Amino acid sequence: MDKMIVQGGQQLNGKVKTSGAKNSALKVLFATILAEGKHVFKNVPRLKDVESTANLLQSLGLETEWNSDELIVHSKKLTSVEAHYDLVRKMRASILCLGPMLAKYGEAVVSLPGGCAIGSRPIDLHLEAMKALGAEVILKDGYVHAKAKKLKGAHFLFENVTVGGTENMMMAASLAEGTTVLENVAKEPEIVDLAEYLNRMGAKISGFGTSVMKIEGVEKLKAAEHSVMPDRIEAGTLLIAGAITGGEVTVESCNPVHLESLILKLRESGFRVETDKTSVTVFPLKEWEAVDITTAPYPLFPTDLQAQFMALMSLAQGTSVISETVFENRFMHVQELMRLGADITPKSRVAVVRGKPKGLSGAPVMATDLRASASLVLAGLTAKGETQVSRIYHLDRGYEKLENKLSALGAKISRKE
Repeated sequence: MDKMIVQGGQQLNGKVKTSGAKNSALKVLFATILAEGKHVFKNVPRLKDVESTANLLQSLGLETEWNSDELIVHSKKLTSVEAHYDLVRKMRASILCLGPMLAKYGEAVVSLPGGCAIGSRPIDLHLEAMKALGAEVILKDGYVHAKAKKLKGAHFLFENVTVGGTENMMMAASLAEGTTVLENVAKEPEIVDLAEYLNRMGAKISGFGTSVMKIEGVEKLKAAEHSVMPDRIEAGTLLIAGAITGGEVTVESCNPVHLESLILKLRESGFRVETDKTSVTVFPLKEWEAVDITTAPYPLFPTDLQAQFMALMSLAQGTSVISETVFENRFMHVQELMRLGADITPKSRVAVVRGKPKGLSGAPVMATDLRASASLVLAGLTAKGETQVSRIYHLDRGYEKLENKLSALGAKISRKE
């Protein structure tokens, strides 16, 4: 099992490009179920989760191929409407084949999903949304069984904001009969990216990026081409890498608007941050102030950057309070950061971080989930001595060649079996 070996104490400097967004790429790939033909995607990151999605699509009868930096999906009539446990258990986003299969083929059998153990993340809202469109849904033997002769448009209010639930409903309603109005929907940039691709396929979706979305169902969709948006979480992680090492790092090929909540907190902490249309630069700062954060749905502070920001706050001047409102079990990285010398007291969904500006010390640590693994790498960049991060298969699910990007900025980091 691979480990990441990090020699701390190197200041990072330079420019680095952001890859395509994992959390957008997976969704547009599942949308290919809705329309037969050749779908062409650019700026797709080569990640474990993308590979898992491609494997799942292949198991349903679609064909996928890489052509240089493009991922091509040849969508055909499905040979199966069953997403097996062996494939779905690897990735939470697999549940997003439910809506497209139900809308296009009137039937879907999908295993209850897996993924990072950061919280329960129930799929009840996905299922309630499908029922609102007229589907019959039952749970049996660990699988969701859904059927509908023809989905019909509906007015549906999400009880809680759910990114996946919004996306499943968008895809299903695109081929439903009549108009669907969704309220309290997620507003994440990845939602907008999916909506733009669906519209390129011939869907009629409006209101995306706001809390109310309208979808006019169409009889048929067509294959199209799309360039996946930049990964805002990777961009944020790389910015924090520059900040935590006291260097000057410019993150290119990103959208600064997507990073406003992080940039605001970095500036509040004392960092100078400058932006232009497609890049963000963080400038050197020897000592920074502790600031509080509370995670919440976009456009507020993202839960996917909470662990990385906690690593930064573990070296700040003063005490910060980090509140996690999205997932109930997303402080598993706390114990590992403490192995490096961080002073953190977790209390249910709140962590009190007492900054130690004099620094952390390298030690063997273990990644527990995707973003936790990134936080441990960031802490290792500044810790005295060597930090070994094990179970980095978590990291490979969401970061494309992170060690190469950090090395190019001056980090001493390598992968070892």
